[in-house]
Amino acid sequence: MSLFENDEYRWRETYFVMMKGDARPTGDSVRSTLKQLNRRYELSDPCTNGAGELESMTLQSPDDNAAMDISYIEGEEVTDQIAEMIDDMKRSASNDTERGLVRRLPECNARLDVYHFEKLTFIGGEDEFDEDEFLDPGSLLMVLEKLAELCHGVPVDPQTGSVVT
Repeated sequence: MSLFENDEYRWRETYFVMMKGDARPTGDSVRSTLKQLNRRYELSDPCTNGAGELESMTLQSPDDNAAMDISYIEGEEVTDQIAEMIDDMKRSASNDTERGLVRRLPECNARLDVYHFEKLTFIGGEDEFDEDEFLDPGSLLMVLEKLAELCHGVPVDPQTGSVVT
């Protein structure tokens, strides 16, 4: 079940890990990598194709009041989006590392979508939640970094049109 369907979570933002389709990770490799990153992560709803490659997975990080839905997308939708984003990303790249990542984008034809959610802490009625509990973005940044390493990808913030380093 997607976290979009869970009233305990509120969607905050979406990030991408752009990659070549032939570097698509297996569900087992993603699970292993994320568990090594933090043993307290709760991984659920793994979905893979017939070859064991990742289709989607949900990660919950209770310590950060955060969760993520991770899903794999490939094809024309991805390549069209990259073509639209490259100019903005070239302008926003501020160092050699970022410029190098942007130069790799035209080779990408797939991506991992990482939907970031905040876990709500309800204090009264179903519409009252504790505003003092805060979402720690640390787990999101670490997950993006590890997924990018795993699939030799480029982590991207599509809202700002920039690579994540």
